[in-house]
Amino acid sequence: MTNRASASIRTRHVQASAQVEVSPAGLLAIGALVCGILLCTVPIVRAARR
Repeated sequence: MTNRASASIRTRHVQASAQVEVSPAGLLAIGALVCGILLCTVPIVRAARR
């Protein structure tokens, strides 16, 4: 079983399209990476406010 997604964008000068097919384990790994990135930005933003 896989999950599929596609996206396309078109402007006057550029046309681009992308397709991806991910297994459930890959989707979980992507979610973990995004979560890690979001958690790592909190101390950076907090330190920038000082």
